[in-house]
Amino acid sequence: MTSFPKIWFLRHGQTEWNAEKRIQGQLESQLSPLGRSHARQQAELMRPILAQEPTCYVSPLGRARETAEIALGGAECIIDPRLAEAHAGDLQGMTLPEVEAQLPEIWAANPSHLDLFCAAPNGEGYGNFHARILSFMQVLTEPSVVVAHGLLGQVMRGIVLGLSRQEMAKLSNQQGCIYVLEEGREQLLQ
Repeated sequence: MTSFPKIWFLRHGQTEWNAEKRIQGQLESQLSPLGRSHARQQAELMRPILAQEPTCYVSPLGRARETAEIALGGAECIIDPRLAEAHAGDLQGMTLPEVEAQLPEIWAANPSHLDLFCAAPNGEGYGNFHARILSFMQVLTEPSVVVAHGLLGQVMRGIVLGLSRQEMAKLSNQQGCIYVLEEGREQLLQ
């Protein structure tokens, strides 16, 4: 198993579309008031971590950048396009009930969000998504903070933990917390 430097992973706070159960993928949706509260919770947890001056990376998507601004107190971040959420193709912008009603075969065959996004017609697919995340992780040389997205976090955490795709899809996907990844293990700070 490949070894990576310590990673503090933060999922963005709740967005308006999260609250509507609408698939964002690489589309934009603003943080909800609850989402800004999630980022403030992360800011409390991040204070002692930021004192160590880790390198900070953020997805180019607005919800992650707004979360980083709040949670990291304006610390300098490197925007890396490899940290964008999975591109969910034709499903982007649809609500989960709309997917279930309009694409029942895809819905039935893909019970997890990770599988659903990766099965999306005209989407990125799991292989490309996994490769993109791994390519980012392989260039990390020092302890790093990553502010990104739920499915990206499940795959990144799964890579560190040595999990299968099915196991990755079952990982928790919380907001307002920090997942600490180190030496093949995960710790949740909340």
